[in-house]
Amino acid sequence: MQYRWILREQAESAATTRLTEALSAKQPFPEALAAVLVQRGIDTYESAKDFFRPSGEDLHDPYLLHGMETAVSRIATAVTKGEKILFYGDYDVDGTTAVTMMSLFAEDWGIPYDFYIPDRYSEGYGVSYKGIDAAVEGGAGLVITLDCGIKAHDQIRYANKMGLEVLICDHHRPGATLPEAVAILDPLIEPCYPCTALTGCGVALKLLQALSARLTELGHTPSSGQPDPVVSYSDLVTLSIACDIVPITGENRILAHHGLQKLRTDPVPGLKALMDQSTTERSWDISDLVFFIGPRINSAGRLTHAKEAVHVLMGTSQHLEELAKELQQANDERKLLDKEMTG
Repeated sequence: MQYRWILREQAESAATTRLTEALSAKQPFPEALAAVLVQRGIDTYESAKDFFRPSGEDLHDPYLLHGMETAVSRIATAVTKGEKILFYGDYDVDGTTAVTMMSLFAEDWGIPYDFYIPDRYSEGYGVSYKGIDAAVEGGAGLVITLDCGIKAHDQIRYANKMGLEVLICDHHRPGATLPEAVAILDPLIEPCYPCTALTGCGVALKLLQALSARLTELGHTPSSGQPDPVVSYSDLVTLSIACDIVPITGENRILAHHGLQKLRTDPVPGLKALMDQSTTERSWDISDLVFFIGPRINSAGRLTHAKEAVHVLMGTSQHLEELAKELQQANDERKLLDKEMTG
């Protein structure tokens, strides 16, 4: 059997020595650990400090995302006019966390909204004609796609024909041409955003960072009194980071650091309801999100409907505990089916 391991080159001894000396100013720092850091491109005191102590102050300006000004202006116009917005998200963890976050934000700021998650089997991945028809029937004037839409040329042309405007928030690689949307936010569109590994939920968070500031300027205030979406929703974004298996470096590391802290101290009610389904003591780290929370959300899209996961994550139902238990039961059923199929 041949293994295709790609081994990193050994860190330069001079670079390792410099970093060891820099980090040993206050207390001894292991040279072996410094060598690992240098191999990962962390070769200065400042970069090491950012790695070990991620700060929200180092988050990038959301306007570095191409199309952000147009996107924020269009949504601000919708808010001013009381126009209904439909959040259209994929049925996986990244999509459902993004839809949940946008919906919670809309409720907090008093924005008329609805959300739509396509059926995994009858509609498949991405923007569907059925979803666009639902937006029209529901009276939406603007559709915001989340974790999808970057290659939905035909569907967005159909939406335009039906009198809808579409704003795309996606993180997948765009094609040679872009859909005819009112604005497109994607970190991979040239010029690329500094953190190209944002999740779909992460892109949506950058939109909310810019939008909350704009709405505040226009005299709007959230009912919660907390205008910073990073403070409010970093736990949801961290769940998307964990389950989408994106690199936890740069801005993703900052968001994950703060999101895990929030998860352990003040999670959104929906996440708390899912965490309460655990029968064992957990530290609630990235692996717990990947192997405990994530499968319960994904099981909804596979065995019932992913919109049920959004209802749970939003945490607004009086029957939240029962809904969380239903996701638990769906996941148990999924595991049983997997076992039967694989023997």
